[in-house]
Amino acid sequence: MPLDPMRLRAAIAANFPAQLAWLSRLVAFDSTRGREAPCQDWIAAELAARGYAVDRFSISEVELDGLPGKSEVVDVDYTRAIQVVATHEVDTPAGKSLILQGHIDVVPPGAPELWDQPPFEARLADGWITGRGTGDMKGGVSAMVFALDALASLGLEPASRVHIKTVSEEECTGNGALATLARGYRADAALIPESMGHRILRAELGSVWFRLRILGRPDHVLAARGPGAHAILAAQDYMAALQGLADAMNIEAQKHRWFSQIPEPVKFNPGKIRGGDWLGSVPSWCEVDCRLSVLPGHALPDVRARVAATVAACAARLGTPPPALSWIGFQADGHVFQPGSAAEGVLAEVHEAVLGTSLEPHIMPATSDTRFYDLYYGIPALCYGGIARGMHAPDEGMNLHSLQQTTEVIARFILDWCGVRPRKPPESSHNH
Repeated sequence: MPLDPMRLRAAIAANFPAQLAWLSRLVAFDSTRGREAPCQDWIAAELAARGYAVDRFSISEVELDGLPGKSEVVDVDYTRAIQVVATHEVDTPAGKSLILQGHIDVVPPGAPELWDQPPFEARLADGWITGRGTGDMKGGVSAMVFALDALASLGLEPASRVHIKTVSEEECTGNGALATLARGYRADAALIPESMGHRILRAELGSVWFRLRILGRPDHVLAARGPGAHAILAAQDYMAALQGLADAMNIEAQKHRWFSQIPEPVKFNPGKIRGGDWLGSVPSWCEVDCRLSVLPGHALPDVRARVAATVAACAARLGTPPPALSWIGFQADGHVFQPGSAAEGVLAEVHEAVLGTSLEPHIMPATSDTRFYDLYYGIPALCYGGIARGMHAPDEGMNLHSLQQTTEVIARFILDWCGVRPRKPPESSHNH
């Protein structure tokens, strides 16, 4: 049914103070890995109160073994990894079905003294909302929810099925998004409002996470020692060798269709290190947790084999046995989202109507959940959202005007993709 776009824009503006209050509450949850459940419980209650049928479940309840895209984990309790899917169901759809997905897990805030505010306390200033997770991507989650709220405030609802998903594990495996798909939640298109600067994700890198456990030759610090004897110092040799592998991959990237224009898109990051037991002893062990980017077209088994060969070659140079190598998180394919889908066409029209500019592509040297839908399940997937800053940094924030525009884009996408109809009084919601 036709709807005056200005009425929709006015409804979003009228609801925006409530949206910011809702987002501030969402940011207040420390939803770092293993702590997502309270945040998800609050979201589940919020969505149930809006009349949606809510399914709250843990990854441990879903069989993922053997599914493409599954990442391995260590030392993680998946009974605590809670996912939420809220569904607006329609008996006789008049449009196409849609998935709106956002992740609520956030990366750790890091050293607290680097923050100008408590990281899990949202603050509004100078046209921005700041705090851990505002840009990546709780702002996008609020845009999903309040796009639907705006339609409801106008007495409308989608004329086709909509699944609203809030997932965890996006920052480390993607297994949360995979669990929702394995549980059967599919649609004609998926829209993930990550902060893309009002661009559409065209290509993204994958990544592999792995751990090296390096053993040295322990002794008193007074003892003479040769190469590889000091496990922590030996770790530096392995990190240098793996940086060399990333350098070689960046040379290969210079011929890649999508990543050739990005300087050094492949990143090696030794993100976590621990080792040794006693200051007066040569360390007998050191563990280094690492991340390495994966270019689209580079098969994960081949990348893992190159990592293993690099580690083995470094061990041979040191004259020591190779360290134990284990895969501890992301095993994510890089992927290219080919243009031309009907869903992208609708998004491009809506984006231009709201922002007055043509929709531009974004090539991202990082990883998102979007790949699961397009690559493994054949669901056209759009990753599009507003302007953020400092994602994974102490000054993380979301631009308020951009957030309001993103909310309008999503609402208008629902209008055109799903269609709308007069809203029925919400029935009592139920949980699965």
